[in-house]
Amino acid sequence: MMSLNRYRLKHLSKEGNRAAKRASRLLERPDRLLGTILVGNNIVNILAASIATVVAVDLWGEAGIAIATVLLTVVILIFGEITPKTLAALRPEMIAFPASAVLAVLQRLLYPVVWVSSTFSNLLLRMIGVNPNDTDGDQLTTEELRTVVREAGLGITRSRQNMLLGILDLEKMTVNDIMIPRNEAVGIDLEDSMTTINQQLRSCHYTRLPVFQGDINNVTGLVHMRSIARLLSRGELTKESLIGACKEPYFIPESTPLHTQLFNFQKQKRRIAIVVDEYGDVIGLVTLEDILEEIVGEFTTDMLIPSQDIHPQEDGTYVIDGSAAIRDINRHLHWKLPADGPKTLNGLITEQLESIPETSVCLATGAYRMEILQTKDNMVKSVRIWERSRDQIPVLAEATADGAKDGSNAS
Repeated sequence: MMSLNRYRLKHLSKEGNRAAKRASRLLERPDRLLGTILVGNNIVNILAASIATVVAVDLWGEAGIAIATVLLTVVILIFGEITPKTLAALRPEMIAFPASAVLAVLQRLLYPVVWVSSTFSNLLLRMIGVNPNDTDGDQLTTEELRTVVREAGLGITRSRQNMLLGILDLEKMTVNDIMIPRNEAVGIDLEDSMTTINQQLRSCHYTRLPVFQGDINNVTGLVHMRSIARLLSRGELTKESLIGACKEPYFIPESTPLHTQLFNFQKQKRRIAIVVDEYGDVIGLVTLEDILEEIVGEFTTDMLIPSQDIHPQEDGTYVIDGSAAIRDINRHLHWKLPADGPKTLNGLITEQLESIPETSVCLATGAYRMEILQTKDNMVKSVRIWERSRDQIPVLAEATADGAKDGSNAS
């Protein structure tokens, strides 16, 4: 009874399984259930010992007491304890469901004895600070639920497993973790000429764009391509009509949890938001699709290529843009770069080196080695990365890495 899966038991009960309902009722009061089992067990053991002793004395005299004790101990251990309890642990439903009918009857017959024993037992539990009615142990924490999903095995497909884990991970992440940083955000600057704006709109892959005046901190609104498509196709789009087609900008703080923002998008009927920091400055954009991709994976129609930031090389290494998000790198390459701190590869490298590195500097991060290929505008532009298990590939890079490290240590 105690080995039954409580969640499967609830499921079977909701489906109308009578045995499951009966077992659930018994398990609602585990103190009474255990009392019934133990009282019944003791009655049977005492009766068996008494009968065995009487029979043994009749057969072997005084020596029969010792013989009966040994034989009965072996019989009870094998046939009354070890074997049935092992079978019940391995096949709990097969044993518990039929046994629940017997236990329900015994619980009524032995109720006075069980009530007295349970009352004293519960009193002792309260004296040592334990609440006998506490059912918190039946509640799963988020981490326990993650473990259940990961160990579901054949009961759930890999894609559905990843979706469930993605939903659970939303509460640990904020919009800052997945937003498009402002230096990569695509928007319409009203200070540009209409020729430039028209060219930008025609070549844009996105359906919603921020419209700003000179600087992205001065956001005028958010425009949907569908609302200006007809004017754009006719060549009749003007700055006035573009501003008129804009919706009011939707600002959100960078610390908003993803699961909260998902509901906020639904409540506000929005699909794109402008992320601001604690000082009110725009630091990026986040869309509903970005959050959904954390659950279901990347949409195949989003971009024409899997990743514009990751470039595999013939020698097995990867050349990766410094602005690439660490989460995206880990997702595409199934790596485990640390993602708890900086969000981009450039941030990870500068944090580890505590400076802006020069070209050809090498470093190691966990199971990965990196070689800086290009730095520009005070940031790492491109990095060559390989796993340490592939150290035999770039022999020249090894020598460069050792020299760079020695120079770094000397400084």
